[in-house]
Amino acid sequence: MTKIWFVTGAARGIGAATVKAALAAGDSVVATGRDAEKVARAFDAGPDRMLPVELDVTKRSQADVAVAVAVKTFGRIDVLVNNAGYGQLGMFEENSREAIERQFAVNVFGLFDVTRAVLPVMRHRRGGRIFNITSIGGIRGSEGGSLYCATKFAVEGFSEGLAQEVAPFGIKVTLIEPGFFRTDFLDPSSVGYGATVVDDYAERSAELRAFYEDRSHNQAGDPAKLAALLVNLAAHDTPPMRFPAGSDAVEVSAQRIETLKAELDAWRELAATTDGNF
Repeated sequence: MTKIWFVTGAARGIGAATVKAALAAGDSVVATGRDAEKVARAFDAGPDRMLPVELDVTKRSQADVAVAVAVKTFGRIDVLVNNAGYGQLGMFEENSREAIERQFAVNVFGLFDVTRAVLPVMRHRRGGRIFNITSIGGIRGSEGGSLYCATKFAVEGFSEGLAQEVAPFGIKVTLIEPGFFRTDFLDPSSVGYGATVVDDYAERSAELRAFYEDRSHNQAGDPAKLAALLVNLAAHDTPPMRFPAGSDAVEVSAQRIETLKAELDAWRELAATTDGNF
């Protein structure tokens, strides 16, 4: 049976690759983005297979409208890919409150609103797949990425809890945790940096920014290969809760497990002493 996909941030990067992979698999896609015309131009597919829909995830009402249009056109939504997002980088103190709020509005609350709009459709059909695109930044915090990592950690915790809440309705949630992929993520058209200059951070901030700019469009990860894996996972009866994508993501996950275990082993005995008698 063909699937109906609903993809946010579909105009480029992993979102665009996912749309192409789903179409190549014979499925139909609701491809959403802030500019529906730009989304439409990105793909060669007829209206019976691909529906471009305007959706700025920071505008809650647009999520409800986009889902309603999707259901009216295709009758259901089988796979939700929460891909829309960007990186607000730079040291915490370099970023304004407004920049922080924008980062959470897109990466966290936008994802919440789209998921809230789609879930009733999936519950009604007693089935569905949700892929929440996070990052290795949702596994391990990084210097100069405190805000971005905070949003991805939030989505990780949300997804773990949500998976348990919706499992009785046949809905399965998977966290996709990419490493560095060849997308516009580090391109000036996407990434943001703190606008406040703090002298104590200046040298290190410059080094980190140069590192990211040098890596932009030179990342190891292939979005087309990741998209093909999403199509495969969407058909799997028992998809994983977490899927680290890329050799760098696999290594970060392994290191994180080792670090947590070592720290727990070192402090286990003292940590247990906080229990009280009652």
